[in-house]
Amino acid sequence: MLDGLDLRAAAFIVTLYGDVVVPRGGVLWTGTLIEFCARLGINESLVRTAVSRLVAARQLTGERQGRRSYYRLDASARAEFDQAAGLLYGPDLPVQGWQILHAPGLTEDQGRKLRMGHMGGPVFIRPDRGQPVPEGAMMLRAGDPPDPSALAGFWDLSALQERYAAMLARFAPLIRLLADAPLALSDADALAARVVLVHVWRQVLLRDPRLPQAALPAGWQGHAARALFGRLYLHLTPAAERHIAARFEGEDGALPATTPACAARHAGLIGAH
Repeated sequence: MLDGLDLRAAAFIVTLYGDVVVPRGGVLWTGTLIEFCARLGINESLVRTAVSRLVAARQLTGERQGRRSYYRLDASARAEFDQAAGLLYGPDLPVQGWQILHAPGLTEDQGRKLRMGHMGGPVFIRPDRGQPVPEGAMMLRAGDPPDPSALAGFWDLSALQERYAAMLARFAPLIRLLADAPLALSDADALAARVVLVHVWRQVLLRDPRLPQAALPAGWQGHAARALFGRLYLHLTPAAERHIAARFEGEDGALPATTPACAARHAGLIGAH
């Protein structure tokens, strides 16, 4: 599952917080973080360096109780992950036509990070899901053209298709293993697999403009990747939650196996599939 995967400590820690820690109060003891990351080949030195960088970047906030250090996601980083959580764990919002934006202050690279297609000059396009208009931009709403697939050329979908295909290839063997031997993973390995799954899914999904079906190329792998994510996440969760309750500590002691926030995510995944 980890073959060829570049797990950068800082980004992976943010994923761990967003998936496991935020819905359970938001605070994690550094010792737990070090122990968990070690299972995935991220040693203590790398963890401490990554945490320092995340604090400097105002993505983590630290506090001490005696000799122990605890960290939580900074408010801005938490807001960013909360916004992404709806995409990661729930059904996609329906598309209501297209937004065409005239945004003189937006560079092509900035537009790409916002998952917009670049139509030329300061003009961008994206599926209309009610997103707010960027500051300084003007927006027109448009319906589907006669051939919506012609709009796909404003994005580099080939790179996304490759990422989705790589995700399917990486996790399909684990799906097969668990189908043949449901108890093949320890509780600790189940949690490790789930967080890696979320990390890979997050990295590709948050680059995807999520075009409507009529605009997508034939054989689009994003649908199969979404289905795999939901199925595998839900399959791994019971064992993963046992390990969280047994080994993860926050400022008030052991983290709970589950919470209403966790249950809402699970319900969203069940509803999406």
